[in-house]
Amino acid sequence: MENTPTHVADDATLALLGKKQVLKRRFAFISLFGFAVCELITWETVLALFAQAFSNGGPAGAVYGFMIAWASTLSVYTVISELASMAPIAGGQYYWVYMLAPAKYKTIGSYVIGWLTSLAWIATVATETLFAGTIIQGIMVLDYPGYDNKAWEGTLLTWAVIAGCIFVNVIIPAWLPRFEVFILVFHIAGFIAILVTLLVMTPELGTNASVWQTSLNEGGWPTQGLSYCVGFLGNVATFVGADASVHLAEEVSNAALNIPRAILGAMLINGAVGFAMMVTILYCVGDVKSVLETATGFPFIQVFANSTNNIAGASVMAAVVLALTWSCAIGITTTASRMTWSFARDNGLPGSRWLSRVNTRTRVPVNAVIAVTACAALLTLIYIGSYTAFNDVISLTITGFYGSYFLPAALLLYHRIKGNVLPRGSAGRSASLPTEKTTADAE
Repeated sequence: MENTPTHVADDATLALLGKKQVLKRRFAFISLFGFAVCELITWETVLALFAQAFSNGGPAGAVYGFMIAWASTLSVYTVISELASMAPIAGGQYYWVYMLAPAKYKTIGSYVIGWLTSLAWIATVATETLFAGTIIQGIMVLDYPGYDNKAWEGTLLTWAVIAGCIFVNVIIPAWLPRFEVFILVFHIAGFIAILVTLLVMTPELGTNASVWQTSLNEGGWPTQGLSYCVGFLGNVATFVGADASVHLAEEVSNAALNIPRAILGAMLINGAVGFAMMVTILYCVGDVKSVLETATGFPFIQVFANSTNNIAGASVMAAVVLALTWSCAIGITTTASRMTWSFARDNGLPGSRWLSRVNTRTRVPVNAVIAVTACAALLTLIYIGSYTAFNDVISLTITGFYGSYFLPAALLLYHRIKGNVLPRGSAGRSASLPTEKTTADAE
């Protein structure tokens, strides 16, 4: 399979970018599309982060904020898709900065963006696995009201989730493409099942005014406008990490074409199902006080319980969200390890020689998988001391990702204005791509 014409062309493109093919190209378009969709898991994240936008801005702030976040991030990922089509490489943002920056800023620019992107992905592994671990706790609280959930127990459950992520990425990596296709189907089926259940089972749906015209400031911010801005971060966080497919560039067939298609297709589908779930949960929220003060730690679990009036049914619905969140964490671990491996390949990290090793049997950067999951596990220890402090880790994902997008996007705009980027298919376009190494001459 590795010697097909498409793979030969992919290897040639990678060689043009100054790298040789090391990883195995396991992903075709449909499996990559499934991966891209399941990395965003937008409707699930809407549920997990529901409290932030609802408490800070209210229903109106949540629903309009989602629309703004979807439109604005779609424009960002359109640029990322264009860059991926020009230079499909696992390093992504930091390589593009090196490719586009003025000569004297190439090294420092790519080095800073490489660190920013690597840290953002590691923080995302910590965040997503903690979501899964604490959702397990939330289900236990729902099923066993006497259970006194402790923060350290949540961290231990998170480590169990991390162990599952390591198992899939290290022991059975060949299953990943088929796994992602299955999760794509499960993602859509789960969305339909939960949406219909909520709409049918909720005793009394909210009014149009309660959803589209009601604002809240439960955080006690000085102004309603500031409250909207705080709540808006939850909507922005819903769309972070859509560049995950970029970092699988060296494992995708026909990467220059399939990666942009996967990113934009995932953004369109996830935006639509996420918006539908946002509106549905707002119509079904019911008793606001019981939802916001729920002992489960997740308002959406309480909404499920209130709507169905059945603990077992609500537990099954929450388990669907848990399974998809865990599956997302597996893919995020894949992406974070590839980004770390790529940066280490260019000597951008301490211990680069060890981190850049690839297992000869599975052709997976096992050391990078172990490193990113170990760092994520350490970050989750913060949760034991303070959930508020752990929120800074969540903020790191937003700041890190969008910071890493800004510089290559700005440089691409500059070169487009100057006429330095030729249209696709133009004679000499491929020659305009650099063949230099990036942060260091690692190879």
